[in-house]
Amino acid sequence: MTLKISAALQRWRLLLGEPAESALGALHGEAQAADAALEWLYGRDPERARRGERSGGLEPSQLSTPDWINNVHRLFPQEVIERLERDAVERYGITEVVTNLEVLQRIEPSSALLRAVLQTKHLMNPAVLAAARRIVAEVVRRIMEKIAHDVRQAFSGTRDRRRRSSLKIARNFDFARTLRGNLARWDPQRRRLFIDDPVFVSRSRRHVERWDIVLLIDQSGSMVDSVIHSAVMAACLWQLPGMTTHLVAFDTMVVDLTRDVADPVELLMKVQLGGGTDIAKAVGYAQGLIGNPGRSIVVLVSDFYEGGDAGELVRRVQALVQGGTKVLGLAALDAQAKPNYDRETAARLVKVGAQVGAMTPGELASWLAEKLHA
Repeated sequence: MTLKISAALQRWRLLLGEPAESALGALHGEAQAADAALEWLYGRDPERARRGERSGGLEPSQLSTPDWINNVHRLFPQEVIERLERDAVERYGITEVVTNLEVLQRIEPSSALLRAVLQTKHLMNPAVLAAARRIVAEVVRRIMEKIAHDVRQAFSGTRDRRRRSSLKIARNFDFARTLRGNLARWDPQRRRLFIDDPVFVSRSRRHVERWDIVLLIDQSGSMVDSVIHSAVMAACLWQLPGMTTHLVAFDTMVVDLTRDVADPVELLMKVQLGGGTDIAKAVGYAQGLIGNPGRSIVVLVSDFYEGGDAGELVRRVQALVQGGTKVLGLAALDAQAKPNYDRETAARLVKVGAQVGAMTPGELASWLAEKLHA
């Protein structure tokens, strides 16, 4: 979802820059962030100094290049993003991320840098792209470690208190039975319970009939964090027995990336962020993947801002639900606390039987485990 400014004076203030603030008023919120992004780039124009305009400065404490790229993709529509990136590279020579191999080789991999790489990889030459791929691989490895742990924990099985276990790990510890079994070792003077025989319980093995899991991922620029986590999540689910995982990315086109799902780095390098959004088309594609509706789950990761026919989207989701398929709509698949999404469309999807919300990858793993083993 891109920046929207309804007040005409605010739009003129954003267009004319800081010199117009005394006449048009100050900017606030997202408009102020957009103004900072524009100032970061066009504040470099030497013509401004000749005209006597005040410069905001370019100190390191302000936006870094990755932060600027991420803000631009969050705030502006695709045609503006392309112009800003082109001006940054061609007009002002800002090459730290998109063309400077040395910077990519020495920069510390981070989630912010990963987002910036994904949003500018189409501007990179082959040598820089190879260095960028190494950054993607390192950050994905870190995310994978965390998500894989959450997935293993969610699918590891329920505790079976009827059987004791020799596997003495914290999550198998039975506090109540340990307490009861060691009450005779209570020392009233020291007020301490001495445990001689801790009890650990076994876990029942979860037998899963085969399920189809379809992850539909909105690859518009505002969903970049969710795209990253969805790719890693799909790779983790791919490794579990008893399920077939499909991963489909979409904007106005639909691209099935299932054959790359085992390699989230390759998958992310193929994602094309930006463009419009036709969610109904993506849901229609998912319908064609489902053979057994009663054992199928469609997870739609999107901000629900439908660029196509919202009515058709609702009808297709309703058809899935009525056929027995479970549909989960996620406005975010990351740690974002307050995702920006179209609440009206989300509410319509809830009315026809879909579940809508926002989850972390760990919460999604638990939700899937609950549905698959119900």
